Amino acid sequence: MQSQDADFVCLQETKAQEHQLPLEASAVSHYTGVFLDAEKKGYSGVAIYAKREPDRIVRGFGWPEYDREARWLQFDYANLSIVSLYVPSGAMGPSRQAVKEAFLELFGARLAQLSKDGRSYIICGDYNIAHREIDVYNPVRCSRISGFFPHERAWMENVLSAQGWVDAFRTVNAEPGQFSWWSNFQNAFERNNGWRIDYQLATPDLRETVRTAAIYRAERFSDHAPVTIEYDL
Repeated sequence: MQSQDADFVCLQETKAQEHQLPLEASAVSHYTGVFLDAEKKGYSGVAIYAKREPDRIVRGFGWPEYDREARWLQFDYANLSIVSLYVPSGAMGPSRQAVKEAFLELFGARLAQLSKDGRSYIICGDYNIAHREIDVYNPVRCSRISGFFPHERAWMENVLSAQGWVDAFRTVNAEPGQFSWWSNFQNAFERNNGWRIDYQLATPDLRETVRTAAIYRAERFSDHAPVTIEYDL
């Protein structure tokens, strides 16, 4: 974090409760760190580190069933909002897929509202959806797996095309093989058999401000890799 020197670092699936963090994680030099923990220990959770203290903090959606899982943390600065988002995963089976799809229905409507409220948004998150065939290592095989079901891809397409949200990464990086998550099995990371499921969705007014986008693979911190996007705001 210190060498990257980002203005914002958004984390998802933090799992640890804030009181469990070592001092160097809870109080990183020059950053304001805010953590939103799930009620269930060892589960979910989001956080944001910011160089500048926010004018306002929004914790949660106002939906109790999902706010208990700590999935939305928003920092407001004048007319700009930075968000850390964690979308439910359906990988554990049909019951969790049903939870994910119920969330997506609500969240799609919320995104439509946010896109019209006059603010600029950058929503950084683990969306647990890969949008296009270029975003997975094997489109045929992955189409049978949660996260790349056709209706999930259609949800993302609607958000980007009909609602106008911008996939900031793809505005400047159209290269194949750009993945942000790899299974821990079968040497997936080493073989780059991955998925791009970590996105920064931005409002249309920020499209032209995107300068660079990259995924950091030099070190491995978890099954996800950091997605770094530079904006000229």
